[in-house]
Amino acid sequence: MRRALAVACLVLVLAIPAAYAVTGPERLPDPQLEARAVALQRQLRCVVCQGQSLDESNAPLAADLRRLIRARIERGWSDAQIENYLVARYGDFVLMKPPLEPETYLLWFGPFIVVVIGGAAVVAAILRARRLARAETPG
Repeated sequence: MRRALAVACLVLVLAIPAAYAVTGPERLPDPQLEARAVALQRQLRCVVCQGQSLDESNAPLAADLRRLIRARIERGWSDAQIENYLVARYGDFVLMKPPLEPETYLLWFGPFIVVVIGGAAVVAAILRARRLARAETPG
């Protein structure tokens, strides 16, 4: 039993550096490159959380994308190349400020449409309640 436990601990200790090598660094050693990575992460949306940038999100996919961004920066990719890669993979929705195109109208105008529909529903409910109140009062 002890031998199995010791082997399991040894495997874990040896696997941690290997996992780090596969996933990449959490921070870049060059402060300028790290600042570039953080700035890019703030411009990209977490596709899981949807309301947070990659920089803010704690989702595992966001952490993977942060590592991907840092790895691409280390390989010499430009911000535009990284952004284009992620847009090709996840669509314009990954951008915190998607371009105004027919495919993204819902992203831009969706919240406004929801507010208008909600406001219309509230007005309709108030008018209906007033009509019912008038109909119930003897007169």
